[in-house]
Amino acid sequence: MKNINSKVVLIRPPIVSKFGAINNEATPALALAYISSYLHANGYESIMIDAIGEGLNKMWPLTEFEGYQCQGLTFDEIIQQIPEQTEIIGFSGMFSGEWPVVRSLIKAVRLQFPNALIAAGGEHVTALTEYVLTDCSELDCCVCGEGESIFYHLVDTYYNDKDIHNVEGLAYLDNEGTFIKNGLVQRIRNIDEIPWPRWDDGYLENFWEAGKSFGVGMGRDVPLMFSRGCPYRCTFCSNEQMYGTRYVLRDQDDVLDEVESYIQKYNANGMQLYDLTAITKKRWIVSLCNKILERGIKVGWSLPSGTRSEVLDDETLGLLKEIGLKYICYAPESGSQRTRESIAKKVDIKKLNKSVMTAKKHGIETRINLIIGFPDETWKDVFQTLLYGLKMAVRGVDEVPIYLFSPYPGTKIFEDLIANNEIEINDDYFLTLTSLNSSYLSNKVISCNKLMPASILGVLRTFSMLLNYLISYILYPKRIIRTLKNIFRKGSVSSTVLEHRLKDIISRSRLINRSEP
Repeated sequence: MKNINSKVVLIRPPIVSKFGAINNEATPALALAYISSYLHANGYESIMIDAIGEGLNKMWPLTEFEGYQCQGLTFDEIIQQIPEQTEIIGFSGMFSGEWPVVRSLIKAVRLQFPNALIAAGGEHVTALTEYVLTDCSELDCCVCGEGESIFYHLVDTYYNDKDIHNVEGLAYLDNEGTFIKNGLVQRIRNIDEIPWPRWDDGYLENFWEAGKSFGVGMGRDVPLMFSRGCPYRCTFCSNEQMYGTRYVLRDQDDVLDEVESYIQKYNANGMQLYDLTAITKKRWIVSLCNKILERGIKVGWSLPSGTRSEVLDDETLGLLKEIGLKYICYAPESGSQRTRESIAKKVDIKKLNKSVMTAKKHGIETRINLIIGFPDETWKDVFQTLLYGLKMAVRGVDEVPIYLFSPYPGTKIFEDLIANNEIEINDDYFLTLTSLNSSYLSNKVISCNKLMPASILGVLRTFSMLLNYLISYILYPKRIIRTLKNIFRKGSVSSTVLEHRLKDIISRSRLINRSEP
């Protein structure tokens, strides 16, 4: 029998943002909840310290990095929660823009726990594993790719007095400082064997009380995943390096059993899908919708991540509306056919547009994500994208945000930029990533396109996004009333991400005013 009193601590660092940022939202730590449940199912207990979830709306300045702030627990508060007898500490390192702060936190924890085994995992760690280990000597090892099984085997090997350096999917520096990575990215073959996420008592309630949510706010909504991985290979996305291209859907009855458990336990009224690509197979989603109707499950659904449109036809969208779909986000990424081909975004724009309009016909709030500033774009490509966004706003799409291209580690474009010496990896680069698309007044704007000055891209992004929202409200004035009600009426939900962010800003401002003498 394994030691069920193992002292394992999982830590999610605070959110890092530029002062004035409005797009860095706090969400439940789904990845750590999955790892915690996997450990528990295999006989090991763990403690999760979520600096974000336990410090919602608590903002504090970063003295080490001028102009930046954190939301969540301070380093000292995190360290105080780590039991003295802790032997293994796992850090979540998801976002490259937060790495300088995560590194500082790891160093601070190492000072207090010099003998603990310290590991890190997540998208950023998987993408820049050797850099992370070299940049932070306090780390013992890194978990590469899908974390549940690898981290469990790390814990199990450690507690059975075996050599952890033989664990598949692990990376480390040997005694001579040589980088070692054991095997390729490891995938869990049968995802239905992964237990449901493990949420501590009161944890999700903290997010509901603070009005936090991944997508639109539906009240008591819960993170949920239908699938793992993505079968596509977009060159600006790090999925292929993190998960590979193996796309696996969960057993439908297991999904719905999980949903019903949240309704019974938490009185949940909404499900936020965190999938990379939630809907790719029509037969599967139609079958799921019919089962939801047969079971009489009554919750709202939100698809806030970029969604493929190929199977979202009239029949599918009609069923999704019937089961309670409130919000759906499409991701054509560009209005330029040339750009879409360049970034390997294999989408038929005419079919996508038809799907969007069909969703509107069924009364589903819609969003279209667009990006400008890809490295090989021309000004013609950029203006085609901006014009496309304007047209879709005129046609009734609720939200058409414009993002600046972000050269994220782990992507094909990033690798090309590094090979051509167009990016220098350092703290300034990382911090720019976290402010690039969250602070619209920030001067921390970068351009990876030799034709396009960063300042002009920043102005175009902000102006075009504001224009799209302005058109949305002028041409569809009922949205003004809806937005005002949703923002200011107590206990109301939000119909769009913009409404949700505005509610969060107002709520945060009220908390600050109350705390001032």
